[in-house]
Amino acid sequence: MKKPTLVVGAGALTLFGLALGLALRPGSAPVAAQQPAPEVQQQALATTPAVARLGNQQVAAEELKALFASLPEDARTQLRGNRPALEAWIRSRLAQKAVLEQADAQGWRQRPEVEQQTRVAVEQIVFRDYLQSVSQVPADYPSPAELQQAYDSGKSTWMTPPLYRVSQIFLTVADPQTREQVRRRAVDLSRKAQAAPGDFASLAAQYSQEADTALRGADTGLQPLQQLLPPVRSVVARLKVGEVSEVVQSEAGFHILKLTEQQPARTATLGELRERLTQALRAQRQEQIAKAYLEGMLNTATLSLDGAALNQVLEDKHPD
Repeated sequence: MKKPTLVVGAGALTLFGLALGLALRPGSAPVAAQQPAPEVQQQALATTPAVARLGNQQVAAEELKALFASLPEDARTQLRGNRPALEAWIRSRLAQKAVLEQADAQGWRQRPEVEQQTRVAVEQIVFRDYLQSVSQVPADYPSPAELQQAYDSGKSTWMTPPLYRVSQIFLTVADPQTREQVRRRAVDLSRKAQAAPGDFASLAAQYSQEADTALRGADTGLQPLQQLLPPVRSVVARLKVGEVSEVVQSEAGFHILKLTEQQPARTATLGELRERLTQALRAQRQEQIAKAYLEGMLNTATLSLDGAALNQVLEDKHPD
């Protein structure tokens, strides 16, 4: 069963400063990962098995693991479950490496403006990493009482949308010339399923061309309407539990749907929110600690500004 999709109110948690937030979140700076020297890359290519190749470029297993680890957990989950998207992501990495190889061949890294951006990027990485090291949150935070208080204070906003459990028989259209033939077969299956809704799972196992759901008795799991295909949403919203739909056409093919369960909108429980609420509270506390650390650094000395020099910089419309 999928976790409920949560609709969280904007005021549920405090919004944090943008600059500080960027400093504390790994990978938030718009900086590409530094590439090893070409000779180092060639040595790695000779000793590491490749997961993918494009011309002279390849992505090795260890490199792919490192790239994966740099992604948010949600993105990793989506890529694992979507092979075409994963392959497109790997192709984009190979294309990036090809471009970098061309840039290196032309000495692009040694251009003054690139070297300046590299220095700035390194400073941002060091600043972010060090600031994280001095703003660690205690392992036991938040306590059960603090977690309960945070949940209670935003309880009116912890809403899950209505959820629908849908079973489907899906027929794909491999060739546009066969579309009408497939549609007629779908209409016939819809009539059979409407006449005997209890046989829906067996019909799906026999005829549905979506292997994953067919093996689960055609069950697609509990989902909010927003996660369903647009042509399917309005049909599912009108179905009664146990009812089978007429044929629904989408770009992918033809769908016959049966609504097997519906859950109304409700307030999510603390148990459902515990992990995400804990992460949010810890992130908030870390930013508070980091902010206090930065303010302490500023308060240790008196700020001195040369007004004339500052004005000259601001008036310079063409800085080097």
